[in-house]
Amino acid sequence: MSDIMVKVREAAAQMPGVDRASLEIDTVRIEEGALRQAAPYLRKKGYARIGLVADRTTYEIAGKSLEADIALAGIQVQTILISPNAQGDVIADEASLVQCILDAKRFGAEALLAVGSGTLHDITRFTAYGISIPFISVPTAPSVDGFNSVGAPLILRGEKTTIQTIGPSAIFADLDILTKAPSELVAAGFGDMLGKYTSLFDWSFGRAAAGEIYSEAVAEMTRGALQKCVDQVEEIAARTSKGIRILTEALVESGFAMLLLGQSHPASGAEHHLSHYWEMEFLRTGRKQILHGAKVGVACAVIAKLYRRLAEQGELPAVPADRQNIVRDELARIPDADKLKEWLRKVGGPTETENLGVSEELLERSLKEAHRIRMNRFTLLRAYNENR
Repeated sequence: MSDIMVKVREAAAQMPGVDRASLEIDTVRIEEGALRQAAPYLRKKGYARIGLVADRTTYEIAGKSLEADIALAGIQVQTILISPNAQGDVIADEASLVQCILDAKRFGAEALLAVGSGTLHDITRFTAYGISIPFISVPTAPSVDGFNSVGAPLILRGEKTTIQTIGPSAIFADLDILTKAPSELVAAGFGDMLGKYTSLFDWSFGRAAAGEIYSEAVAEMTRGALQKCVDQVEEIAARTSKGIRILTEALVESGFAMLLLGQSHPASGAEHHLSHYWEMEFLRTGRKQILHGAKVGVACAVIAKLYRRLAEQGELPAVPADRQNIVRDELARIPDADKLKEWLRKVGGPTETENLGVSEELLERSLKEAHRIRMNRFTLLRAYNENR
């Protein structure tokens, strides 16, 4: 059993009533040569027809060799290359979902392989869920924490909507491939992890102000994964095998934390709401998309600065007087914006909204409106906007 699965089961033991079925996963391989273990796994499972979901880039990086391995294992395989939109972006919208579902059903796929990063995983997991077959995760870059999530963030009618679907039955994360990922994708994964500083705070705030679901075991699991990334920022920046393994493990642990809770609270707060708002604005105006983790990292610094200013100005809105100190202690865990930017800069990621092409007007509008994207979350950003 992998170290990650040991941690997951230890955390699950502290949470009576957790849906253990959602945590069942055959294998998690984060190591050199992991890709070569995928075809033997598929053969052992007895699959006869496999759909491989990729885009043109990820097909060349890993899909082509995996396709050959699967064929040599005596399994029929069909590659489903997801088409980009007019801006050249592969996005998880209706067009991509319909393409994937139709191709998988026509072929009679018994399982799907998601070969790529976040968006391709979202397309694959929704397709697998929709046609009632399993899927297997094959990350090609350590860029997001959603590889083993059950939530599929989709763009439906131009709006960001997360649909609860299924997680992968196995993960094969090959460090030989991940260490060669473009630096901006590595920086995006690090940015997605940095976002846990503000998401963990917002989760604690929602618990204190609105009685939202909370688990200390899940919070500690997420916090530990984040701390490992910060402690090894130099290794991650250098893209060493050690650094990329630590980052990838942290991203997968964050995914398991969400599975344990059954919600994305530990990994998604106001910083993600800003990111989603900017994404929808770029889609609406026909602009090329920015990496999710890049947006989250920058948004985390924006939110950290705002939250510290609110705390300095007086009482935190909506928090009962007897819980103010508890929430302030949680806020103190968030590094200041300059420190967050220093870490982002070190891994080669953007640090300012202008680096992303987010105008001052869009930033100000998102700070006033982004909380409406997830009205089932009571973040400090939401409380601030509703109480001023």
